[in-house]
Amino acid sequence: MTESSDTIFGKIIRREIPADIVYEDELCLAFRDINPQAPVHVLVIPKQPIAKLSDTESQDHALMGHLLLTVKRVAEQLGLTNGYRVVINTGNDGGQTVYH
Repeated sequence: MTESSDTIFGKIIRREIPADIVYEDELCLAFRDINPQAPVHVLVIPKQPIAKLSDTESQDHALMGHLLLTVKRVAEQLGLTNGYRVVINTGNDGGQTVYH
């Protein structure tokens, strides 16, 4: 596991803050949002600190693909058979409120 940051997400990864974790592997963590905006609202985050999508680089391509496949896995696990929405808020103007 890559060292996690000292953000709220880093603290969740290190289990310093409780979270309703629905999936975890060596690269990422998925947990229910504390203030859900939908009946099912799950955050899928990398364990590697990446503050925002625009900070990713070409060497992050495998991780980014892994995150999307994890979204699919979690949706199946939660029984979202009729569809679901995937949202990535990036930066202040994109509605991002937590940086990791």
